[in-house]
Amino acid sequence: MRFETAWALGLLAVVALLPLARAAVTRVRIGVGFPSVAVPAGIAPSLRHRLAWLPAALQLLALALLIVALARPREGLEQVVDVSRGIAIEIVVDRSGSMMAPIAESGRGPTRLDAVKEVVARFAHGDGGELGGRPNDLLGLITFARYPETVLPLTLSHETLDGFLSGVEVVTDRSQDGTAIGDALALAAARLRVAEEALGTRDDYEIKSKVIILLTDGSQNAGRRTPAEAAELAAGWGIKVYAIGIGVGAPEQTVRTPLGTFRLPAGQPVDAAGLQAVAERTGGLFRLAEDTESLIAVYGEIDGLERSEVESVRYVDFRERFAPWALAALGAVVAAAALAATVFRRTP
Repeated sequence: MRFETAWALGLLAVVALLPLARAAVTRVRIGVGFPSVAVPAGIAPSLRHRLAWLPAALQLLALALLIVALARPREGLEQVVDVSRGIAIEIVVDRSGSMMAPIAESGRGPTRLDAVKEVVARFAHGDGGELGGRPNDLLGLITFARYPETVLPLTLSHETLDGFLSGVEVVTDRSQDGTAIGDALALAAARLRVAEEALGTRDDYEIKSKVIILLTDGSQNAGRRTPAEAAELAAGWGIKVYAIGIGVGAPEQTVRTPLGTFRLPAGQPVDAAGLQAVAERTGGLFRLAEDTESLIAVYGEIDGLERSEVESVRYVDFRERFAPWALAALGAVVAAAALAATVFRRTP
C-alpha cells in the first residue's frame, strides 16, 4: 500500500500533541470543599469514572483516521504479462527404409528412427539434463522419404507433438522409398516463411528466428530440388539449417522383426559434404551422430545455440483505499457522541 498525499500523515504529530495541550488548558481544578476527605478517599472509583477518558480518545482516533484517509491510501495490484520472443523450428525427419537399421555400428540398440523420435521428444519437452526443452518455441514436424509430408504444422501446443511423432514409421512401400532431402528442406523453408500465420491473433509472441533441424542417414536420390537449391531458398528467407547425419552408413544391417530376421542394406552413406554445404550456406551447422548419446549431444549443442526469450512486462493497477479509513473515522465520531450523550453525560 502507498499514500498518494503522504505529506498529510505529518498531521498525526499534531493529533499526538492534542492530549498534552488539553491537559495544560485544564490544569486549574474546580472542586467542592469538604470538611474531611477521609470518607471520599475510601470510596473506590466506579467503572464509569475509570472510562471517562473514552469519548475524548474516540474523538482523537476519529481525527487520526480522517488524516490517514486524507493521505489517500492506494493499493497497487501488479499485473504481469509475459511476452515471448521464440524460435520457429521445423524438425525434418528421414523415414526412408534405411532408417530401420540400428543406430549403433554394433547393430544393437534402437533403430535410427526410434532413436530420432526419442531424442526429438526430449528436445521438445526437456529431459532434466542436457536438454532444457523448448516451451516457448513454435515446433513443426515434416517427414520424408521419396516425398516430403507435413505431419504437424507449426504449433505452440507441444503436447500434440508426441502423438504425431509416435505415429511416424519407416516406409514399407518400395515405390515410396527414397531420400528427397532437397524437397523436404524446401517444404520446411516454405512453412517457416509464413510461420507468423500459426500465431493467429496473438500479439504477445514474436518470432525471433527460424530454424530447420534436418535428420537423415543417407544422401539425395529422389525429388526435384537438390539440397543446394533448397539451401538457397532457406538462406534467402533468413532460415538456418542444422543438419544431422545419423548412423555410420554400414553396407548391411540385420533387423529382427516379429516375422523373422532380415538383412537390409543401410542405404547410401550420409552425404557429409553436401549437408555441410547446406549448413554453411544458411548459417547453421552439420554434425554426425553415430549413436543415441552423440545424437543427444548434437541436440544439446543446437539447444544452446538457439534459445528463446521471455520478457515480463509489469504494470500496476491502483485502487483507492481511503473509504474504509473514512468510514472508521465516522464510526469513532458516532461512538464518541453516543457515549457522551448517554453513559458519560455530564450535567452542569
